Amino acid sequence: MPYLIRTLSLVSFIFLPLLIAACGSSNSKQQAVSNSQRPLATPNIVSNKPKIVAFGDSLTAGFGLSEKESYPYLLQEKLNADGYDYEVINAGVSGETSLGGVERIDWVLEQENLQVLILELGANDLLRGVPVAKMKDNLEKIIIKAKAKNVRVLFCGMLAPPAMGSDYQRDYSEAFPDLADKYKLAYLPFLLEGIALNKGLNQADGIHPNAEGAKIMTENIYKELKPLLGSGA
Repeated sequence: MPYLIRTLSLVSFIFLPLLIAACGSSNSKQQAVSNSQRPLATPNIVSNKPKIVAFGDSLTAGFGLSEKESYPYLLQEKLNADGYDYEVINAGVSGETSLGGVERIDWVLEQENLQVLILELGANDLLRGVPVAKMKDNLEKIIIKAKAKNVRVLFCGMLAPPAMGSDYQRDYSEAFPDLADKYKLAYLPFLLEGIALNKGLNQADGIHPNAEGAKIMTENIYKELKPLLGSGA
């Protein structure tokens, strides 16, 4: 719990107002629709290669970024450079909630030779005040479905600020490590570690990483992903 306490103190009074402001912006909603219709970040999929699916919301989709600035694209470049023969698929949809993830996961898991699922959902549940128990149940359904297909899961955590209320904050912030422990998942405690609240690493909305922030997010993910991949070149 010291990690959670340290990070929550960072986001407590600023992070939530920024999230709410961005969620309520009509321009953000329009851009979310545009991003949800964009092609995958790695469109030239080689069917016989082992796959890594980046499954999440706008943070995965690359909201406000070019395709080549999104983390799945950057992750593909890092894997290639290190000699890993994997194909990364960007299955991020801006505005996605955990329920939307449940509704999409069966199709995603049908991808040929899928080896790893990077699961990044929950931020929009926080924005909408979805009960933590419901969000946790949805995430658990996704995890169970992935494990039933023998797909390894890298689970990305998020944190709730105290402005949500102490009970919600505690339950939300503990939901992610609880699921990671229960299902023995590879786990990234806070996806935006080193990025959140840094104006130089975020777009004007104060939430979504800019191109430099996306590089750090990619590093955060890659650090936890590598043990799932075996040896590279």
